[in-house]
Amino acid sequence: MVFAFAVSAAACLGVGFVLQQNAAQRAPMSDFLSLRLLLDLVRMPRWLAGIGLMVCGMALSAVALSRGEISLVEPLTATNLLFAMALSRWQTRQPLGRSGWGGLWLLAGGVTAFIVAGRPHGGGAVTDPLRHWLIVGVMVGTALLLAAVSKRVRMSTEAALLAVAAGLLYGLQDALTRVSGERFGHGGWTTLVTSWQPYAVLVLGVTALVMVQSAFETAPLRMSLPALTAAQPLAGIVCGVGFVGDRVRTTPGALAWEAAGLAAIVTGIVLIGRHPAMPSGMAQDDRVRDLQPH
Repeated sequence: MVFAFAVSAAACLGVGFVLQQNAAQRAPMSDFLSLRLLLDLVRMPRWLAGIGLMVCGMALSAVALSRGEISLVEPLTATNLLFAMALSRWQTRQPLGRSGWGGLWLLAGGVTAFIVAGRPHGGGAVTDPLRHWLIVGVMVGTALLLAAVSKRVRMSTEAALLAVAAGLLYGLQDALTRVSGERFGHGGWTTLVTSWQPYAVLVLGVTALVMVQSAFETAPLRMSLPALTAAQPLAGIVCGVGFVGDRVRTTPGALAWEAAGLAAIVTGIVLIGRHPAMPSGMAQDDRVRDLQPH
């Protein structure tokens, strides 16, 4: 059931991201990294459809996280790029070619290698609060730093930096969603509403949403979605092992295969994301600042 929910979540997320980018590229650049961007996008039916699919994907992902470890669920949800690729290929009628098939097999093989070699399993929550807050601080701090730096670089780089920042926050959000579910299971609604994690999940979700929509707004999907898709599972695995209590095998052979699997996942994501079938976006006349520093 964990596999079914995680892959279903990936399908919803992948299709939802394509629809969101199609709408976000038409938003005014004056809304960049502002909540006004969401107010403008909410008037676009295609964006609402994309958000609806993303919400469904997050709900399915939350169910998967409640039944399985983050280190298992995150690599599976990274396959959302395959579904985005399928929709984009249908829209563009572009054949996969060597790079497309290579990326597909690298992504699928990397996910399989990591799961088989690591055998993610629960091991009890980490009780060291310093370790907990250190990982949370590093994730949030790095995301905010990337967002700040993105305003000073070229648009293509800007989109990738914002996508990485959003991916880090989404990975952390997944970990805190898992913790929130455990608190609800142990103490019910009273324990849940008196904990800080659910509110952090909401803040992280809105912040990451603004970042990723700004990334979609500024550059073609191939510049942002690979970075987002690669950063989220890596951040989720770090959080899962770091403070949620996930365990993976740590023998030299297992670690080698796990590292190879993660490297294959990232490489496959980059190959698929940069494939010509991925939508290139429609630059508008008022976006002549493309390739210009901020």
